[in-house]
Amino acid sequence: MAVTTTNLIQGPATLYKGAFGATEPTDTAVNAAPAASAWTDLGGTQDGVKLSVDQTYSELEVDQITLRVGSRLTKADFTIETSLAEATLENLSLSLNGGTSASGAGWKSYDPNVSSSATQPSYFALMMDGYAPSQFTRRVIGRRMLNTDSSELAYTKDKQTLIPVKFAGHYVSSVIAPFHIVDQTS
Repeated sequence: MAVTTTNLIQGPATLYKGAFGATEPTDTAVNAAPAASAWTDLGGTQDGVKLSVDQTYSELEVDQITLRVGSRLTKADFTIETSLAEATLENLSLSLNGGTSASGAGWKSYDPNVSSSATQPSYFALMMDGYAPSQFTRRVIGRRMLNTDSSELAYTKDKQTLIPVKFAGHYVSSVIAPFHIVDQTS
């Protein structure tokens, strides 16, 4: 098998946050930065940005055949995971799925959301721009996301403070896919 080196991908991705239902850039604009009015750059990341898709299949079997005769998808999950390298209150708020922010002359503050567990969370959209084959752009848009992992702010003498996040994608509707991927080709 011949290896086409132009199909090999290496390099960082940029992560953006938008409101749930934010206007998405068209597929033809895959190589352009998204509109700053709808999408906020989350800043630097560390250890990469990872899209994971986990599919669980149930086996179909019959007595007369020893092999699996079929499978049915019973669960699907996808996540976008990274460590936010800019430990801002805005990124902390994102990792905690919202809260209340305030600011004044020379200060700003953040209080986490402590409402009832019956309160609906504030979902948001995420966009990841990375490389596609031939050094073009690949864009992944997660349309209804929440951080479902623990959040932490670790201050240590010899390590950078990071905000680790694992954003889980959620069902949108029967006609809107939960995520969309587009590659630039020319």
